[in-house]
Amino acid sequence: MKRLYVGNLSFDSTEDDVRDAFSAFGEVTSTHMVTDRDTGRPRGFGFVEMADSEQADAAIAGLNGTNLGGRDLTVNEARPRPERGGGGGGGRGGSRW
Repeated sequence: MKRLYVGNLSFDSTEDDVRDAFSAFGEVTSTHMVTDRDTGRPRGFGFVEMADSEQADAAIAGLNGTNLGGRDLTVNEARPRPERGGGGGGGRGGSRW
């Protein structure tokens, strides 16, 4: 399985639009369009997971720079999410004598 980043998506593009475009290259196991946490509006990028690495590579080659919904897509292999600081911390320190 390979996860792909899809950038420069039209704000009108739906998950079905993206799935249809990528399905031409192989089996799409999932799609996720990123939305703004506060407004719920699309942020213009998302992720596609494909079942096979060769199909995913073909999708990158075939779709990167192509037009979907009036915008030229950026498609590449998704980078791992950076580690986020290990929560908490901000507690109260030590005991007071």
